[in-house]
Amino acid sequence: MQKTALELATFLDGSIEGRPDVVVFAPSKIEEAQEGTITFLANAKYEDFLYTTRASVVIVDREFVPKQTINPTLIRVDDVYAAIAKILAEFAPVSTIRDISPHAVIADDVSLGQHVGIGAFASIHQGVRIGNNCSIHDQVYLGKDVSIGEGTIIYPGVRILANCKIGNFCIIHSNAVIGSDGFGYAPKADGSYQKITHVGNVIIEDHVEIGANTTIDRSTMGSTIIRKGVKLDNLVQLGHNTEVGKNTVIAAQTGVAGSTKIGASVRIGGQVGFSGHLKIADDTEIQAQSGIAHSITEKGQRVFGSPAINYNTYIKSYFIFKKLPELYRTIYRLEKEIAALKEKNETKND
Repeated sequence: MQKTALELATFLDGSIEGRPDVVVFAPSKIEEAQEGTITFLANAKYEDFLYTTRASVVIVDREFVPKQTINPTLIRVDDVYAAIAKILAEFAPVSTIRDISPHAVIADDVSLGQHVGIGAFASIHQGVRIGNNCSIHDQVYLGKDVSIGEGTIIYPGVRILANCKIGNFCIIHSNAVIGSDGFGYAPKADGSYQKITHVGNVIIEDHVEIGANTTIDRSTMGSTIIRKGVKLDNLVQLGHNTEVGKNTVIAAQTGVAGSTKIGASVRIGGQVGFSGHLKIADDTEIQAQSGIAHSITEKGQRVFGSPAINYNTYIKSYFIFKKLPELYRTIYRLEKEIAALKEKNETKND
């Protein structure tokens, strides 16, 4: 794809400063840019690269004032990050397919909407319903009675097991597994475990994106539910009967034990661990590698640590923790001085 600076400025509702006819064919990082690429400047610490970059076009804030002469054409916009998100989407490789491969295996009673693509060696089982404009890539498995809403993209190797429901305009990345059994076992008198059969499903609402190799377990009974607008990173594990509120984001390698209810607009860093049967209030922020052992009931809390506590309290505590060896030496010295003073006073009194 090739676009002129003028075409891109019109696309971004921005204004041009420089050559409107310069052509770009790809986006790039500002420090690695080559001629014919478009990049952006949103963080002041990268400003020095603006004066040396070989990019043909740079997206900047409308109010930005350069300190030196610059060579690239500038496109000035109201929100640089929003603009570059649109550019990346515009230049992204095509992720949709509209043909049905002769190598796909599709049950006779599958319901297909209009303009559905199904890749090679996909396996689509009885009772599956797929909405309009969906792309089901190679080697996807859709189990019995799965439903897929319109405009959804399912990348290669995804497994969606029986009775699970996927909403409209979702993106599910490679090798995600949705609807596997939860981790449920009943201990027996002889020390072994009886498997608990999981007869529920997973419901994914609209505009959800699920990262590669993420797993979402089906519920024991009822549904594991991922609400509208949720974004899950790669390698996230959600246990049976969990619920994730709308517009919540969860970073990679986070694990959520069963029956935990996470509120709306929660932000969760990487490698966070949740105990089961917790409730997490709306707008909570959880720092990376925190351990959540108790419910968070007050909205808007920021927590950190394991077990997690208030973020500011943790930072203050960590500052003290780093000084413990020094504090120990100081206390030890003071104890010796006090002991010496006591001995001196006792000798003097004698």
